Amino acid sequence: MNLHHLLEKRRAAGKPVRVALIGAGKFGSMFLSQVPHTPGLEVPVIVDLDPERARDACRTVGWDDAQIAATTFTKDGAAATGGNVEVIVEATGNPSVGIRHARAAIAAGKHIVMVNVEADVLAGPLLADEARKAGVVYSLAYGDQPALTAEMVDWARATGFKVVAAGKGTKYLPIYHDVTPAGVWGHYGLTAAEAQSAGMNPQMFNSFLDGTKSAIEMAAIANATGLDVPSTGLLFPPCGVDDLPHVMRPRDKGGVLEKSGVVEVVSSLERDGRPVFRDLRWGVYVVLEAPNDYAADCFRQYGLKTDSSGRYAAMYKPYHLIGLELNISVLSAALRNEPTGQPQGFRGDVAAVAKKDLRAGEMLDGEGGYTVWGKLMPAAESLKTGALPIGLAHRVKLINDVAHGDVVRWADVEIDAKDDAVAFRRAMEAKFSR
Repeated sequence: MNLHHLLEKRRAAGKPVRVALIGAGKFGSMFLSQVPHTPGLEVPVIVDLDPERARDACRTVGWDDAQIAATTFTKDGAAATGGNVEVIVEATGNPSVGIRHARAAIAAGKHIVMVNVEADVLAGPLLADEARKAGVVYSLAYGDQPALTAEMVDWARATGFKVVAAGKGTKYLPIYHDVTPAGVWGHYGLTAAEAQSAGMNPQMFNSFLDGTKSAIEMAAIANATGLDVPSTGLLFPPCGVDDLPHVMRPRDKGGVLEKSGVVEVVSSLERDGRPVFRDLRWGVYVVLEAPNDYAADCFRQYGLKTDSSGRYAAMYKPYHLIGLELNISVLSAALRNEPTGQPQGFRGDVAAVAKKDLRAGEMLDGEGGYTVWGKLMPAAESLKTGALPIGLAHRVKLINDVAHGDVVRWADVEIDAKDDAVAFRRAMEAKFSR
């Protein structure tokens, strides 16, 4: 609770926290919009595939000409690790690139804030292990739902509560798993022309819809908190905030969970498409179990929504502000040497699943595409199955047919074993499967 005070001390001492941003898309732009209003925080380097677009993004979010002129805009990722930069923010969204940037940051002795949750789920446990050994911080990105949920789990445990379930809300129906970029906009209430004029990427938005992004974020939460992953994948039960304690409890207590202590996503839609009352589409939650009768009485006395037994209660945050909140991670790393969520083990994985009958010779197109979606699996089960991670299911060719709904396996695709991301993922599997 003293980040601002610590930053003020650094500013007064003439030692601002200096950050390099890699990837000036929406998340990065939201972060940049807060920089001029955070004295003591500077972003002297911005790396983007299109430096001019990054420069335009700075203008759009309110940077003045002097601040833009003082900033280096470049395509060269190596520029992020140079000079007196303390923290590198990786916001590209590309898992292979993200792993490369994170390892370069760690090797250079820089803290790394991984907005790129795709890279975190592909190999975050090993990246975090490398960072700890190097004495730098590897952190999930505050403002994004995994870090916010991990914070709530930590709060609950630190105050003595048992965590029954934790996760987020989203818009979900079972039919969404097979949606492709060609049909995505109808589910958002937009025409293709409207989406195009707004610069919206259909494959990216489809990854939010088809369940892939939810799976990735729940895997990140499981790996950071030690919570378990549902054995058969996410349930996406329809549930509003008032019903969280009723629905998100174990089945033997009247809820939908196979057991206590799992990650799960709640849907903002009933299965017939009607909106859920007081939905949590944009937020995060944690369901708690009272450890004793006295605590349960306190739930009632202080107005918490509980289940009928009074022993299960929920806390939630209705919104997340993604890049607008990223300063919390940056400053926590630089000023406290602490992450805002970090993988502690390999508990959850996201496997590529066929959206249709796939034939040998077809090329997979990755997250949010036409060929596969990402399903959350317990890591041990994923390794036993030989499941192909969704983060590596892009621009790889099938060598076997895969039926609609089946998990794609490593053995089903041509894989370049010398590829850096593949090699690093394999190393992580070997380390964390022992």
